[in-house]
Amino acid sequence: MKVKVLCRNPDDYVRETTRDIQRVPRNYDPTLHPFEVPREYTRALNATKLERVFAKPFVAALDGHRDGISCITKHAKSLSTIISGACDGEVKVWNLPKRECLRTVQAHEGFVRGICSRFCGTSFFTVGDDKTIKQWSMEAPGYGVREEPINMILGKGVFTGIDHNWKEATFATCGQTVDIWDEQRTSPIRSFTWGVDSFSCVRYNPVETDLLASCASDRSIVLYDTRESAPLRKVIMQMRSNTLSWSPMEAYFFTCANEDYNLYTYDMRNLSVALNVHKDHVSAVLDVDYSPTGREFVSASFDKTIRIFSKDYGHSREVYHTKRMQHVICVRWSADNRYILSGSDEMNIRLWKANASEKLGVLTKREKDAANYNKKLIERYQHHPQVKRIARHRHLPRDVLKQKRELREMTEARRRKEKNVRKHSKPGSVPVLTEKEKHVVAVVE
Repeated sequence: MKVKVLCRNPDDYVRETTRDIQRVPRNYDPTLHPFEVPREYTRALNATKLERVFAKPFVAALDGHRDGISCITKHAKSLSTIISGACDGEVKVWNLPKRECLRTVQAHEGFVRGICSRFCGTSFFTVGDDKTIKQWSMEAPGYGVREEPINMILGKGVFTGIDHNWKEATFATCGQTVDIWDEQRTSPIRSFTWGVDSFSCVRYNPVETDLLASCASDRSIVLYDTRESAPLRKVIMQMRSNTLSWSPMEAYFFTCANEDYNLYTYDMRNLSVALNVHKDHVSAVLDVDYSPTGREFVSASFDKTIRIFSKDYGHSREVYHTKRMQHVICVRWSADNRYILSGSDEMNIRLWKANASEKLGVLTKREKDAANYNKKLIERYQHHPQVKRIARHRHLPRDVLKQKRELREMTEARRRKEKNVRKHSKPGSVPVLTEKEKHVVAVVE
């Protein structure tokens, strides 16, 4: 004989916070909720305001260098390790979770111009003003043992940059020429030059590892293929680019940091026009680095600010600054996509959150659900005027705000002059160039 018994689970009708309050079942029929959209809009507005209230991006400062930070690199395999170089030739290895310096190496005489980690993470390379390339082990020497490089190569000129191949035991340096080196040899296996006095930056493509690009002193960006004997092509711009960064997800795209206060994203298959022009800085942009997702990048500028841009938009979504931070020389985005590292003139490495209002630490399920719900609400109502105004508003330093206004007036005056010249000239004699086209002078194959 079967006996049917009623079984009631308390989780279905009792609230989880206070066990004595009955949970009210909800009918989701839209006809019963005529004020659902106004209620959601109010929630989105409150979520946007709270996001700005809790936007505290600064995490920590790493003190220890005795001169300005000239370069920073990430460890190839470890999230918690970074390596920094200073203008006095000192190199430090840092542990980020403990926020302490693990090792200090007097690597060079003069500036440390570049640092790169080996693709397997067992060692790192440094170049400096003393015309040497040095390879250092990631393992600290024993107590009382003097720190010596594993390998040292003396070059013919000053090296201004270095980058390691993402898959092979080769690395590239730049200076008077762009040289490709094998780790087992003391002379370059290939050298590239294209009538250029000097190069300031060289970067390997993380997807197509045989491709690399460099920024030259003649205002050009040169592309190379290590399987070829000559450079592929170059694009000459109106002003010089300081450095560039490849997209880690899409092999064709790269972004360069320019002296004209802008950043330019290019597709290497069509260099005659920029994919996007990213504006907001009010001084020369000195460094740029992509996030691991390839959707955003961070830039460092001489105007003492750090900005985060989306690859597809022309204006920054975030700006970071402090009262004590001076000219930002180098910047890196951590491999876990959560933090940003910046090195500046006043001997400080700063750690920032990539998402300014993100809560650090372990989150409960209810906190995660609430954060996701608020995020979706803001996305849904992001184009409403009030939500958009609150989400976009940022407090800027007085000098930056003043320079921004001056720059806007100069741009308007230039546009007005060009319009008047075209108006009083023969039709077609003054071509109409878009913002993406006017900064490219020539493309040389």
